[in-house]
Amino acid sequence: MLSVKYFSLAFSVALIGAAGLLSGCATVDSSKPDLKVSAFWVQDTLAEKNYQFRKVNRMTPVVYKKTIVVGNALDGIVSYDLETKNEKWRIAIPRGVEASGAAIRDTLFVGGLDGKLYSVNLPDGRINWTFDTKTEVVSEPLLDEGVLYFMAGSQSMYAVDGVSGKQMWSYSRQDTSSNMTVRGGSKPALVGGMLYVGFSDGSLVALNAQTGTEQWEITLNRNTKFKDIDSSPVVSDDVLLINSYDDKLYCISKNKGEIIWSVPYGGSSTPLVIEDKVYTTSSRGELLALSKKDGSLLWKRDTKMGIYTDPINFNNLLVSGESQGKLMFFEKDSGKVLGSFEPGRGVFSKPAVHEGHLYFISGEANVYGVSAEFPTRHEIPYLR
Repeated sequence: MLSVKYFSLAFSVALIGAAGLLSGCATVDSSKPDLKVSAFWVQDTLAEKNYQFRKVNRMTPVVYKKTIVVGNALDGIVSYDLETKNEKWRIAIPRGVEASGAAIRDTLFVGGLDGKLYSVNLPDGRINWTFDTKTEVVSEPLLDEGVLYFMAGSQSMYAVDGVSGKQMWSYSRQDTSSNMTVRGGSKPALVGGMLYVGFSDGSLVALNAQTGTEQWEITLNRNTKFKDIDSSPVVSDDVLLINSYDDKLYCISKNKGEIIWSVPYGGSSTPLVIEDKVYTTSSRGELLALSKKDGSLLWKRDTKMGIYTDPINFNNLLVSGESQGKLMFFEKDSGKVLGSFEPGRGVFSKPAVHEGHLYFISGEANVYGVSAEFPTRHEIPYLR
C-alpha cells in the first residue's frame, strides 16, 4: 500500500504534467522554469506622432536619480519622472538622437543627428555647451578623466574637454575608395593611455589619448562593398575583440595590432566578454558564444526577425534584442531561450540596467521598464 507521502508526490507530478499538456506550449523544465518577463513602465517619447517612415531608435536610456532620460531618432531628448511618468524637460534636436550617451554626476554627453555633441544638465535639461562637427554623430562618446572621445561621421575622431567643450585634438582618415559605408560609428576603447577605434575604411587604429597621434594601424576589412568597422573594440587582458562588416570577428594583440585569430561571425555589434567566453552577434542574425582562446563555437542561436543587438549580462542571463522582433533572454551556457518581451516594431536599443530592471527604447520610440524573474516555486501540500 502506498504511503500518504508517496501518493502526494505522485499526485503533484501528475498535476504538473497535466498542466503542461493543457497549456499547449513549451514542456515544463523542472530544473529551470520559464522566465516571467513583463513591462511595469512604458511611455511614448515622441513630441508628436510620427506618420512617416520609422527611424532607428537605439539610444540606451539613462536613469538619473528618480528620472529616466532617453532620446529618439526623430525629435530629440526627453526626461520623465519614473514614479509619475510626468515629463520633466525636453530638448528639441533636429533629426533627433540615435547614439547612446555618456553620463557622469549631473551631466549627460550625447551626439545628435544635427551634427552636434551636447552637454546637458540632467536635473533641468539646460544645455551647457554644444560642439559642432558638421556631420552626424551616430556613435557613443567615451568619457575619461574629464575628456570626451567620440567619432563624428565615419572617419573623424575628436577629443573634447568635458567642462568647456573645447577641442583638444582631432584625427581623420581619408577614404578615397568608392565604397559605400554603413550607417554607424565605433565607440573607442581606452586602456593605458591608448585609444583603440575602428573606421569606415576597414582599419583598426591605436591612438595616443593625450595627443591623438597614431601608434599603429591594421587593415581588417577588405570587403569590396562594405569596409566599415562600426563595432566598438573590447579590451580583455592583452587582446582586442572587434567585429567587422566582412563578416568576421577578430582577436588582435593589444600592443602590436597583430591578428591572433578570426572567425566568420562579424557585423556591427560590440562583443561581450565574460571570463573565458565571448558572446557576439552577426549580420546574418546569429547570437553566438565562442571560446576566447581560439574563437571556437560553443553554441549558436538564429533569429528570423532581423539581427540581434549588442548582448548584455543581466542577472547571469544573456539579453539581446531582435531588430524586428522581441527582447530575448537566454541561458548563457547553452543559448536556451528562457523568456521574451514583445514591444512592437523591434529592438535596436541596448538596455540599461538599474536596480534589477531593464530599460530600453523600442522601434516605435516607446521607452519601457521591464522586469524579469523566475516564478517562485510553491510546493503542493500533502493530502491529509
